[in-house]
Amino acid sequence: MATSDQLGIPSDRHEGAAHEPGAAAFDTASADHKVVRKATFAGSVGSFVEWYDYGIYGLLVTYLAINIMGEADAGNLFLTNVGFLISFIARPFGSVICGYLGDRIGRKGLLATLLVLISAATAAIGLIPSHAAIGVGAPVLLVLLRVLQGFSAGGEVAGAMSFVGEYAPNARRNFMMSFIAVGSFVALMFGSAFSAILITTLGDDAMTSWAWRVPFLLAVPLGYIGFYIRRRLEETPHFAALREQNTVARNPLKDTFTNPRHLKAIALTIFLPALNGPGYYLLFAYMPTYLKTSLGAHNFSMLRALMVTAFSLVAIVICIPVMARLSDRHGRKPVLAGSAIAMALVSYPMFKLITTGQFGLACIGTVVLAIAFSGHAAVVHTMLAEMFPTSVRYSAYSIGFSISTVIFGGSAPLIMTSLIKSTGSNLIPAFAAILTALITLTTVAFLRETKGRPLEAR
Repeated sequence: MATSDQLGIPSDRHEGAAHEPGAAAFDTASADHKVVRKATFAGSVGSFVEWYDYGIYGLLVTYLAINIMGEADAGNLFLTNVGFLISFIARPFGSVICGYLGDRIGRKGLLATLLVLISAATAAIGLIPSHAAIGVGAPVLLVLLRVLQGFSAGGEVAGAMSFVGEYAPNARRNFMMSFIAVGSFVALMFGSAFSAILITTLGDDAMTSWAWRVPFLLAVPLGYIGFYIRRRLEETPHFAALREQNTVARNPLKDTFTNPRHLKAIALTIFLPALNGPGYYLLFAYMPTYLKTSLGAHNFSMLRALMVTAFSLVAIVICIPVMARLSDRHGRKPVLAGSAIAMALVSYPMFKLITTGQFGLACIGTVVLAIAFSGHAAVVHTMLAEMFPTSVRYSAYSIGFSISTVIFGGSAPLIMTSLIKSTGSNLIPAFAAILTALITLTTVAFLRETKGRPLEAR
C-alpha cells in the first residue's frame, strides 16, 4: 500500500506544523467560543439555504416534469433529470472561479454573495411560465437557471466547510463542521415537510397547477436571512493570518496545479466522496421521485413518499453529530471506513424492503440506510478540508469535490431513471450504493489520519 509520502500528503512528522515557518502560528482552541459558535451557525444557515434550494428540485421534480416539460411520462421525467445533471456540470466552473476568489480575497464576502445567487436562481425557477404558455422556452429557462444554481453551489460547499473549519478548535473541528451537514439534511427535511403540508392542504391538483411554485419562491426570504448572518461575521482567523503575514497566494490555481502534493490530494478528493452520490442524492433528494415513479403511484403517493424520506432525514440528523464526535475522538478513517462497509452490507437488503411497496418496510429500509450513511456524511468534508493548506484550501477542495459530484452525484438520478427503465430492476440504486461504497473504502486506505492536527497555512 502506498504511504503518505508516496501520495504527497503530509505525514505525521508535521504534527507541530502550527509552530513551523509558513504555518498558522496559533491553535484556534484559544479562539473566542462565542465567535466560533457564530461562525458555525452562519455556515449551517448557509448550508440550509443552499440545500433547501437544491433539495426541493429533487423533491418536486415530478411537478416540474408536468409543468416545464409538458407531461410526466418517463421521457419527460428523464429530461427533467437532465436539468439536475446540468447544474452539477456547471459546478466545476463555479469551483474554479469561486475557489480562486476565495483564496485571493477571503471567504466571508464571497460566501454571502453565493447565497444571493443561488437563492435568486431558485426563486426564478418558481416564476418560469409553463410549457403550455411558452413551449420550449420553459425547459430552456430551467436549464439556464440550473446552470446558475450549479455555478453558485460549486463555490459554496468547500467555502462553507473551509470557513467553519478555519474557526473551529483542532480537537473539535469535525463536531463543529458537522453542523453544516446537519443544516443540509434539515433543509431537505424542511422542504419535505413543507411540500407535504402543501400537498395535504391544497391537494395534488393544486400542486400540479400552481402550488409547486411556492417552495421555490420561499428561497427569497431564506436567502436574505443567510446573507444577513454571513455578512456580519469577520474573516476566518487562518486566512486573516495569511493576509497579515502578506503570504496570501497570488495565484492559488497555479499553486494548486503545479504542486504534485496538491494534485494527488485532489485525486483523493474526487474518489473519497464517491458514496456521497447514492448516499445523499438517491437516499434523500431523489427518493420521493424513485418511490412514486419506479414503484408506482398506487404504492406511494407523493405525500407518502415524502413521509418515508422524512423518517430517514430525522435519523441522519440525529446520527451526524454523534459520528462527528466519534471522529474527533477516535479518528476520521475508522468512521469513514465503517460507514462505507455498513453501506456495502445493508444497501441490497434495505432496498429489497423499500421495493416491497409497503410503507412501514420502506421506512425501515431508508432509516437503516440513513444511519449507515451518517458516518460518511459527518466526516467526509472535514477530511477533505484538512487535506489542503489554507493558501489553496478553497480552490483545491472545491475543484476536487465538484468533479466528484459530477461523476458520482449529479448523474445519479439520470442514470438511475435510465437503468431502471432499461433493466426493469428497481434495485439499481442498491448496486450503485455498493459500488460507490467500495470506491470510498478503497480511497480511505490511501489517506493519512488528520484527527486533532492543526491546519497548515501553506
